[in-house]
Amino acid sequence: MKHTYFFALIATLLIAGCSDLDRDISTDLNETQVINSYDFTLNRVSALYTDVPSGYSNINGAMAASASDEAEHTLETSTVHSYNNGSWNAVSNPENIWASSYRGIRKVNLFLLAADSVDLDRYKLDPTPSAQAVFTTRKADVKRWKYEARFLRAYFYSELIKRYGGVPLVNKPLTTNEDFRSIKRNTLQECIDFVVAECDSAAANLPAKYSVADLGRATKVAALSLKSRVLLLAASDLFNNPSWAGGYSNPELISVKGDRATKWKAAADAAKVVTTLTGAGIALHNNFPAMFITNSYTTPEIIFSRREGASNGFEKANYPIGYDQGQSGTTPSQNLVDAFEMLDGTKFDWNNPDHAANPYDNRDPRLAFSILTNNTLFKNRNLECWTGGRDGNGKANATRTGYYLKKHINEDLDLPLNGTSVKSWNIIRFAELYLNYAEALNEYSPGSIDIAKNVNFIRTRAGVKMPEVPQGFSQDEMRERIRHERRVEFAFEDHRRWDARRWLKGPEILGAALMGVEITKNPNGKFTYKPIKVEDRTFTARMYLYPIPQGEINVASGLVQNPLW
Repeated sequence: MKHTYFFALIATLLIAGCSDLDRDISTDLNETQVINSYDFTLNRVSALYTDVPSGYSNINGAMAASASDEAEHTLETSTVHSYNNGSWNAVSNPENIWASSYRGIRKVNLFLLAADSVDLDRYKLDPTPSAQAVFTTRKADVKRWKYEARFLRAYFYSELIKRYGGVPLVNKPLTTNEDFRSIKRNTLQECIDFVVAECDSAAANLPAKYSVADLGRATKVAALSLKSRVLLLAASDLFNNPSWAGGYSNPELISVKGDRATKWKAAADAAKVVTTLTGAGIALHNNFPAMFITNSYTTPEIIFSRREGASNGFEKANYPIGYDQGQSGTTPSQNLVDAFEMLDGTKFDWNNPDHAANPYDNRDPRLAFSILTNNTLFKNRNLECWTGGRDGNGKANATRTGYYLKKHINEDLDLPLNGTSVKSWNIIRFAELYLNYAEALNEYSPGSIDIAKNVNFIRTRAGVKMPEVPQGFSQDEMRERIRHERRVEFAFEDHRRWDARRWLKGPEILGAALMGVEITKNPNGKFTYKPIKVEDRTFTARMYLYPIPQGEINVASGLVQNPLW
């Protein structure tokens, strides 16, 4: 049986990348002319970036944070809730990126097949210095575009790997003549090796930074950073302890073999390369909130992001309910709020009367940067999250947790006047590399002074200025401190649900009851805060990996389903 369903081939013909992107192409141009054109090839490689997913509202209108212990999505109609109640499966998965990822991979494969056909002869054969300069520049451009494309393909595969484990490595354009029954999954190790090798090749051939006009394109730093992320995943518990899979008969699809310490060292070394890189213009940004609103891709901490056009949909979806056109959207959990430390570095404690009476005072500044809490000034008035308040319990579609989202929100938009702003979804930022390094180093060289040092780069930077993590912690204690730091630093950036999985902490994190707070406004104007359970959540072992979509297995019968599905 030959079928075009697999890998979303129905809508993607051999030159599909061009027709989607170059909408002003003259109908007088044939396929060969388009492929040979330098300008159209530039448009095609730029268009490959459009397949990089955004995380703003990527799961049926909800942020992925609502599929973790970070948040609850207010609208009950969103399918994101199926992750929390356990009702998703191989037929119905709210975030089925299989087809979209392979569509992006196919476009890259088509681009790479055609890139060497760009016609530069008019300049190559012209001996004048100006023509030769153009030839040299354009030849270098085409070469660079190919490595940008290969980086993007590696990125698409990395997103598949963390969800599915080993997947088919398809690195040539498939046609309608393929027998999809013969398509099989590559081993997890083969997939990881492929992504790492592609990152190495891209890093060796891409610039470390670009001029302003080309910001957002893949760089040497982005390739090295993706390598770090993939090697950290390859060293983590999920892919090294297949016992969770209940005797799965194809362990090579979900686990890797070899010395664990060697894997941790490889992950640490990969991260360290980035943290010690010079001349790339990367640095921790001292204005934490600015990294998540307008034009954030220009800040030196952002290594790779998805640039988007001007819009206000995210603000409409997530402004507090009491504001014009606000719909509540992703509402942070008490689980997350409690994780932010006090300013002195001690833990918040509801059993401490001072903490309970004033739960948002003297906290890690990243709490206020990330979450809107009761009585906080927002858009020229204080937020009313108490029962009976304009944003609180009793108002239709108000937050169930007692909180609203702050991170990524542009507070300055006038929604009634349809105000908009340009956004960028940050995929990799420099802070991740410091914490990747600290985590991997703690696993293979516990006690190294560089572990706390790298965590403290994040904690003590200007704008945050939390107390340093001291030296002298045990390996277990430092592991928990690093995990804590990832939790508060990367809240609402779609790290938490993947960290929980790779640490094999699904039941403790993703299956924990989601908590909120009940707020009462007293006659004297002060508030009483009481933690409450918002909902119970479900996590079972099979949820560590996504199921291969059943529709794909129906077409490509050689695909093996993931364990326990």
